[in-house]
Amino acid sequence: MTIMCTILIIHIREKAGEPRVLNFHDLKLNNKEPVYIQIALYVKRQILLKRAATGDKLPSRRELAAQLNVNPNTVQKAFRLMEEEGYVHTSGNQGSIIYVDSAIAASIEEELTRQMVREFIASAKEIDLSFKKVIDLISDLWEQD
Repeated sequence: MTIMCTILIIHIREKAGEPRVLNFHDLKLNNKEPVYIQIALYVKRQILLKRAATGDKLPSRRELAAQLNVNPNTVQKAFRLMEEEGYVHTSGNQGSIIYVDSAIAASIEEELTRQMVREFIASAKEIDLSFKKVIDLISDLWEQD
């Protein structure tokens, strides 16, 4: 019954034009990179995938720290980074919201795309794939999917 009521409240709020709150439930933290970077990258990915947009709210720093089971200072560091990069705005008691204009969207897309390609290239080089082999494989697979 509680789940049904929660879903109904979220649905009513979205219909009434109130901003959505970005959900971090599917963020899986790893030990490869700092947690604050992972939080910021998660928000960027949500923006890139159009799951987050200008005006969407972020949970409070304390709520997010509790949800992710991390130190509140780590979450504070993530918020500071997101604010410095311009895609999160915080105003006093109203909390933090996402802000995306065309320049920020283009910057996020460029950054995440380059990161993905760099990781792919590093993996291909690690197993000694030639440039030609990689291009041939991409060409073949691109047409299949």
